[in-house]
Amino acid sequence: MALRFKRVLVTGGAGYVGSALVPRLLEKGYEVSVLDLYIYGEDVFDSVRSNPNLYETKGDIRDGDMVAKAIEGCDAVIHLACISNDPSFELNPTLGRSINFDAFRPLVHAAKKVGVKRFIYASSSSVYGIKEEPNVTEDLPLLPLTDYSKYKAMCEEVLAEEKAPGFTTCIIRPSTVCGYAKRLRLDLTVNILTNLAINNGVITVFGGDQKRPNIHVDDMVDVYLMLLEIDGSKIDGKTFNAGYENFTIAEIANMVQRTVKGMTGKTVDIVTTPTDDNRSYHVSSDKISRELGYTARRSIEDAVRGLVEAFQAGKIPNSLTDERYYNIKMMQRITLE
Repeated sequence: MALRFKRVLVTGGAGYVGSALVPRLLEKGYEVSVLDLYIYGEDVFDSVRSNPNLYETKGDIRDGDMVAKAIEGCDAVIHLACISNDPSFELNPTLGRSINFDAFRPLVHAAKKVGVKRFIYASSSSVYGIKEEPNVTEDLPLLPLTDYSKYKAMCEEVLAEEKAPGFTTCIIRPSTVCGYAKRLRLDLTVNILTNLAINNGVITVFGGDQKRPNIHVDDMVDVYLMLLEIDGSKIDGKTFNAGYENFTIAEIANMVQRTVKGMTGKTVDIVTTPTDDNRSYHVSSDKISRELGYTARRSIEDAVRGLVEAFQAGKIPNSLTDERYYNIKMMQRITLE
């Protein structure tokens, strides 16, 4: 099948999702331009760096010259770059705003200037805040509770304002991503619990009744591939949740416990302690299934299995202490202005 686009810019392409997405784009035959600071390591694309269709720009999304260099020749953009998660953002709110919001409209303008035809924006399911509704759908009002989620929501507004004929826009609100990728994060629920189960033999659950929506990193990659391949009229100006399963943290801990024991024979204890964080939400992904025919295929157990296999293969060294697996620890160590 002929590709709809020739060259795709992936901002933040050396991050968690990007490290899984970029090789898949190359495999499909796209030319891929990556713009990233590579603060979590420059070895992330070692396996594909010899591919002549990979173009890497080590630079800051706030630097107009770097953006212009990276976006040259691109006809599609997948915008992943951001200071990710609340704790990392709160370390330096001014920095967070400058990367997550202030740089956004200039990026959109740069995309339009070079003739980009499709712009896909990775927002977050956190923009909903806490809802009483049993199913959180895309048409519910946004009530972001933190600066991180507030600026994600504000970028959605900017993209709506910038919508124009021939410039197809789409917003994705992902659930919490899980599973193994080359640039691994071990500060996300499923991945945290699996790391502790494997290396400590004890999982600590804070509360446990809170529901958390999750999506496997490879399913998230499939979403972005689909959004490039699908007819633009089906997604233009639209917003879609992207998730799979909504389980309580206690249920996730039990899945991790069972899967780790089944694969390694290791007994894992679960310790439950009280918490003040009672955020609980059930994100609906019915719209993306109904309108685009997309349904995530990989379970939480699949994510845990992939992580366990990576641990067994020695792909995740020093997982409890190495800062590169933990956004907040790395942000604390480096100095971004």
